Amino acid sequence: MDVRSSAVTIPVGDAGLPADLVLPADPVGVVLFAHGSGSSRHSPRNVAVAQVFNRQALGTVLVDLLTPEEDEVDARTAELRFDIGLLAGRLAAIVDWLAAEPATRGLPIGLFGASTGAAAALVGAAARPDQVRAVVSRGGRPDLAGTALAAVRAPTLLLVGGLDEQVITLNEQAREALPGLVELHVVPGATHLFEEPGTLDQVADAATAWFATHLRAS
Repeated sequence: MDVRSSAVTIPVGDAGLPADLVLPADPVGVVLFAHGSGSSRHSPRNVAVAQVFNRQALGTVLVDLLTPEEDEVDARTAELRFDIGLLAGRLAAIVDWLAAEPATRGLPIGLFGASTGAAAALVGAAARPDQVRAVVSRGGRPDLAGTALAAVRAPTLLLVGGLDEQVITLNEQAREALPGLVELHVVPGATHLFEEPGTLDQVADAATAWFATHLRAS
């Protein structure tokens, strides 16, 4: 697999956010990950999904949305991980960076959000309707996106574990609130983190197909 991997620091306001950028040869698009509460760009689940994307000609950006100093505060207080406005604003700024960076300029952009990161991804997609071409939510909390759901134009795939009953309900409600193309896919036998054998593979396959379809179409 011919890919280029690089560690980059993405400037966002006064912050510099560490990120891992992977670009296959001739990528059809690039997917920016928004991890869930208390996680990081080293999340083994997101890394595993990103590797599947890379094998299917999708570039990936795994980024820490909090600085190391903010992460220390959040580890004590758990307050910043639920600051959807802060996280979504940073995602939107990274989308702008991807649109301007020579290595990724011109590539269609998708957002992949997990848990609370899914809410930030949806708010970010609403803020950048001309740049974000597809969104995938894994075990997401789209309810935390609030009124921004009504402004999302990107085709959105909601992936939820079949045993994650409360989150299924929240995603069903989000499906009704999202105005554009939206699909809800329930993975049988999976809990919130998709730790059961084979369930994360189903997430990766469904997300890959979604991004390949909608990023190529754009």
